[in-house]
Amino acid sequence: MTQRDAVFPAGRHALYEEHGYSAAIRSGDLLFVSGQVGSRPDGTPEPDYRQQVRLAFDNLKATLAAAGGTLDDIVDITTFHTDPQNQFDTFMTVKQEVFPDKPYPNWTAIGVTWLAGFDFEIKVIARIPAAA
Repeated sequence: MTQRDAVFPAGRHALYEEHGYSAAIRSGDLLFVSGQVGSRPDGTPEPDYRQQVRLAFDNLKATLAAAGGTLDDIVDITTFHTDPQNQFDTFMTVKQEVFPDKPYPNWTAIGVTWLAGFDFEIKVIARIPAAA
């Protein structure tokens, strides 16, 4: 059986405990990050879409950092959008801020009808080699 080690960013444990999942699971050099949303400190959705997307990326960065990684370690991204047709331009602006340079990670965007009150969610797979 492959060992799975849970990874949690500082300060968000209650959210994961309440909903019964880990922020990320490390298996060898791979880190599988659960969907990150743009929640405010109290766990509620940020109402401004642009800021919600930025907060989701900030939460993603915090989870990667807790595992010793950065955005540069990402190899696969899946994003979920409640209204992709109307959100696309705003999303792309934030995406370019977060990933300004090539090579970009591969990316799959999916339109969905429900994200528990959020309008955007991002999940990733990263490769973070163990420190030597």
